[in-house]
Amino acid sequence: MTQSMTGFARCQADGLTWEIRSVNQRYLETSFKIPDVFRALESSLRQRLRRRLHRGKIDCLLRYDGDDITSTTINEENLRELRVLMDAVHRVVPDASRPSTLDMVRWPGVLDQTPVDEARLFEKANGLFEEALTGLIEMRRREGHEMNQAITGLLSNLAKEVTQITANVHAVNQHQSKRLRDRLAEAAVEADPGRLEQELVFLLQKSDIREELDRLNAHIEEVRTALSSTEPSGRRLDFLMQELNREANTIASKCASIDASNHAVQMKVLIEQMREQIQNIE
Repeated sequence: MTQSMTGFARCQADGLTWEIRSVNQRYLETSFKIPDVFRALESSLRQRLRRRLHRGKIDCLLRYDGDDITSTTINEENLRELRVLMDAVHRVVPDASRPSTLDMVRWPGVLDQTPVDEARLFEKANGLFEEALTGLIEMRRREGHEMNQAITGLLSNLAKEVTQITANVHAVNQHQSKRLRDRLAEAAVEADPGRLEQELVFLLQKSDIREELDRLNAHIEEVRTALSSTEPSGRRLDFLMQELNREANTIASKCASIDASNHAVQMKVLIEQMREQIQNIE
């Protein structure tokens, strides 16, 4: 299935938020921005991503709402004991100032800090990453399907252009032969029949585009095969566009008729339109 290289996905739960963004890149390039408390996960996350994606610049961002990996609660028993002590002080020293709320929570033992279950937090981060990655791949597949349809349509039009030029090859060769003979007749030059035939053969060989047309048809079939492949095919398709363009350029330089030249120009336009689409395929 053809897959695009652009996409975006976000997943969040329990104070964790994963964002994964993908843009065009000739090779696979990954970047992770995650809080230090999750740094131990980066290597395994990077390996999982590389197993599922093959091209594109992938930016992965993890946000965690917690300041650290501890939870803070009030120790009510110690707070009540502190209140009893403050009351006792005021009975002895009535003019003593009472501590503020902030002073009270700063008192040793009033706040209990309990480490969060790190294994559970990491498990949640891993699960959310997998969910976000799956969402990104699904978005890339949807865009890839649309591009596949667009390229297939352009490819069909290219095949039609090749068919039309192929149908006119014989007529073009005959036209070339007649034009040379007519020019000789206009110049009232008596040419040696054997030499004339040699020149005609040379001229026709020089302008013959049948081999280029055969290679174009072969490349078109290879493009169809690549588009239907379940493996990443972006690099292969990019190479095939170069080959198609090379043959189209050769045909354009050999064309001996205005009609064939127009078809060659249209082929180059279609190939360029396909190439623009293929630049975004994995």
